[in-house]
Amino acid sequence: MNRIDESRGFIPLGIAVLTVSDTRGIAEDRSGQALADRIEEAGHRLVDRTIVTDDVELIRDKVLSWSRDDRIDVVITTGGTGFTGRDVTPDALEPIFEKRMDGFSAVFHRISYDKIGVSTIQSRATGGVINATFVFVLPGSPGACKDAWDGILKAQLDYRHMPCNFVEIMPRLDEHLKRGSG
Repeated sequence: MNRIDESRGFIPLGIAVLTVSDTRGIAEDRSGQALADRIEEAGHRLVDRTIVTDDVELIRDKVLSWSRDDRIDVVITTGGTGFTGRDVTPDALEPIFEKRMDGFSAVFHRISYDKIGVSTIQSRATGGVINATFVFVLPGSPGACKDAWDGILKAQLDYRHMPCNFVEIMPRLDEHLKRGSG
């Protein structure tokens, strides 16, 4: 059912990676590095990569800033999706989603269930759209980041993927903002 249409050209996207952690620096950030490697291997552009602490305002400010940057089409966060007091990434971002992507969470958990069983319920992985930018909120483990990229994002961020993909709908993400104007 899923296939690559070789008659369509690949369209590289600009992607930013945000690691949310109180304890890691870039050198220890295996999850962010796994995503950065996969983004570049797929032919996309890693526009920015940074780390912020588990703070709602810092997370929200960074993602909002990136969502307003014309070079960035997609933001992927890693970390802060659990249930402890410092796990606040979904809490920071879900309130500002213009559209929530429930299917992303469902498919992520299905893939995760095959790998780690019922332990997948300990993640609040989510996705949505902010300022016509796709935002994916992943757990902080390298395995979860690899599963999300390999099992969902690699295909959906490839314009050649059929029967449909995120890239082909990107020009219409903000059409609601244009209604009634002019």
